[in-house]
Amino acid sequence: MNQLIDRREALRKTALLMGAAVSASAIAGILNGCKATPDLTYKPVFFSEDQARLVSELAEIILPKTDTPGAKEVGVPNFIDRMLAQCYKKEDQEFFIAGLTAFEEEAKKSFGDNFIYCKPEDQIKLTTTALQAAIQEKKENKEAKRPFILSAKELTMLGYFSSEPGATQVLQYEAVPGKYNGCIPLNEAGNGKTWATG
Repeated sequence: MNQLIDRREALRKTALLMGAAVSASAIAGILNGCKATPDLTYKPVFFSEDQARLVSELAEIILPKTDTPGAKEVGVPNFIDRMLAQCYKKEDQEFFIAGLTAFEEEAKKSFGDNFIYCKPEDQIKLTTTALQAAIQEKKENKEAKRPFILSAKELTMLGYFSSEPGATQVLQYEAVPGKYNGCIPLNEAGNGKTWATG
């Protein structure tokens, strides 16, 4: 009910700002819960569009934009999609999709909506909770299959740090073959940044 009141109040204010020029269909859409859907910046080959949007938002939560580009900006969701399509066995693909579906169901159960429409703080909470539970699960049973959320994080990190921005802006990078300095002070070796592989 509060959500409906909030929408009506937002509509009233929008109508006032626009001189009451809000169409009946726009009003109906807002009252029925229409929401802006996050852009999809690539054409998925493995995921459905809804799954691709979820993976995109999840990757961005794992590696958000700061003073360096975020996961979406460097193409990590496309990387994950192609990795699953081209490199994973069918059983691993199915396991990933089952985990993705369960993750989406948990968002609906916990917050009453699809993951991509949840508030950013709720998306972060769900992701953090899932990661902590998965880490604990792996500690307790090392033989168990890697949980979906850990696979998603692994693919996000792999895609990010093998991208040009990830390798050159976050890690140190020197094209191979590079020069060899056998013994130099640490402050001349990149101030402690990890080296990207080239």
